[in-house]
Amino acid sequence: MKKNMYLKSVIMLSMFCFLSLSVAEARIKLVALPKRADTIIRLDNPQFTLIEEERVLTLQQGLNKVDFSWNGVSIDPDSIRIDILSHSDQVTLLNVSYPPNENALVWEISSAGAREEKIRVSYLLSNIDRLITYKSVADKAETQVNFKSHLILRNFSGEDFANAKVLLDYGESFEEGIRHEETKQLLFLKAGTVPIEKVWQWDSKKQIWDPEEVDQNVGIPVHYRITNTTDSNLGQNALWNGKMRVFQLDGHGSTILLGEDAVDLTPVGEDMEVYIGDSRDLVVTQRKMVDKQTNIRRNTSGRVVLYDNEEQVTAKIENFKDTNAKLKMVQHIPGEWDMHSCNFEYKKENANTIEFEIDVPAQGKAELVMHYFRRNIRN
Repeated sequence: MKKNMYLKSVIMLSMFCFLSLSVAEARIKLVALPKRADTIIRLDNPQFTLIEEERVLTLQQGLNKVDFSWNGVSIDPDSIRIDILSHSDQVTLLNVSYPPNENALVWEISSAGAREEKIRVSYLLSNIDRLITYKSVADKAETQVNFKSHLILRNFSGEDFANAKVLLDYGESFEEGIRHEETKQLLFLKAGTVPIEKVWQWDSKKQIWDPEEVDQNVGIPVHYRITNTTDSNLGQNALWNGKMRVFQLDGHGSTILLGEDAVDLTPVGEDMEVYIGDSRDLVVTQRKMVDKQTNIRRNTSGRVVLYDNEEQVTAKIENFKDTNAKLKMVQHIPGEWDMHSCNFEYKKENANTIEFEIDVPAQGKAELVMHYFRRNIRN
């Protein structure tokens, strides 16, 4: 049997010679198979690929048996469906059976008359991989990028597709054929000019608090922030996770590679953060200025069992650039806590993580001061 999946249309007429005779029905396999009229490869789900193909069957009046078999093809048998398209009021699917020990099924179809009938067969097919890659070219001022996305399609399913319409859940569809064990790269999203914001990101769990205490250059990670909205020439659909390469115009008619990052799925309205490297243009020095126990509670033996902890953290930020800079600061406060005072607004990422966005003037400084209490700490 060939590897590629094929549909074999068989017509059986019930013959009655005598009322006392019964005829044993058998599956008949045709040599000439009806070709696919149209095929759609849907890549909406990251784990499974939905195949929809249309065929034209030649039906006789009465009961017809259609044999659908596959070998060496990664089809989920429970997912196979058939839809009657041309004469759904006169052609009826009666039942489906699965012959033992075979990669096959048989549909029994009743037709009110002899006709050609268009059907749609759909099924889930494994081992068709898709990867999303992005390419962005930033201008010299780092205010916008030329944004493109490619689909890398890899077929290891055992099935050949001579011609098919490939659909993702966004971007333009395209007509492509792809054979078994073939890989193709296809441009499917070209957003054009997309505004970006350059953001430095400092995390108190990941970055060094005091650069003066280490004998090395300390850089702060830098990201390009791309907002998935219509104002940014995006915002029609979520952007899939994938690999992003970022280049920059060098002012001499060429480009330089700034960085490469694995970006997360970005829903509409959310930000895509693309890491492009570390920078020493900003320096953060953070210290804990107050750290003392308060509201101490003891048991009957005088042992401390519960207390609060008063803490004050100060972070000094220096910008050595000739332009303003935005710093995203991530701070972590474990356990139960409440903020006594803070000189910058923040948002809660979760119960123990807060985020600041601080604008630091060119050749200037900023200072964050957090004064908070951690509550009900067990000794």
